[in-house]
Amino acid sequence: MSEIIPTRAGGLGPPAAAGGAVPSRPSVIQLVFREKGALYAAYMPLLTDGGLFVPTTRDYRIGDDIYLLLSLPDDPQRFPVAGKIAWITPANASGGRTQGVGVRFPNDEKSRQLKIKIEEILGTSIQSAKPTQTL
Repeated sequence: MSEIIPTRAGGLGPPAAAGGAVPSRPSVIQLVFREKGALYAAYMPLLTDGGLFVPTTRDYRIGDDIYLLLSLPDDPQRFPVAGKIAWITPANASGGRTQGVGVRFPNDEKSRQLKIKIEEILGTSIQSAKPTQTL
């Protein structure tokens, strides 16, 4: 099972200039996977750079920035991921699917290493026909 620990990005940002808007900061979510099965259900190998499903009721738009602090099964390290929203599963989605968002990993070396690590953890189960929470 995965565990979502919502956190708030640090600070409120600079005050808005007269008539200007406060720039929004990406949300920060701690995503903890304690079991391989939960990681399998959330992992998105179809995205070129990899990605994960994040259950959330918060409103997002495609392309929004999101910052994940990811913990993998049996690994004390936390992996920071500055991702983007790739798809949205709305509330009351068909088939009883969980509300949330798909987060696309960035195209960088750290993300490539993370994708390799996730795929090593999942091993042959990555080709399973078992349903997931993803596309």
